Amino acid sequence: MSTDVITIVAIASMVIWIMVSREIVKPSKEKNRKKMITLMSAGSLSTLILTISLFQNIQF
Repeated sequence: MSTDVITIVAIASMVIWIMVSREIVKPSKEKNRKKMITLMSAGSLSTLILTISLFQNIQF
């Protein structure tokens, strides 16, 4: 993947994880479980993409 795409995925991943952390600190009555599960799934997927990309670019 190109560095531009990786940069965009990295920024999106950071934003997603910030949104997850803000959702977690809300009082239990205000928490939206579906939103939290969706954000955590998207965050995990973006982190996996970044990790795979990192290992592909390592020079041995």
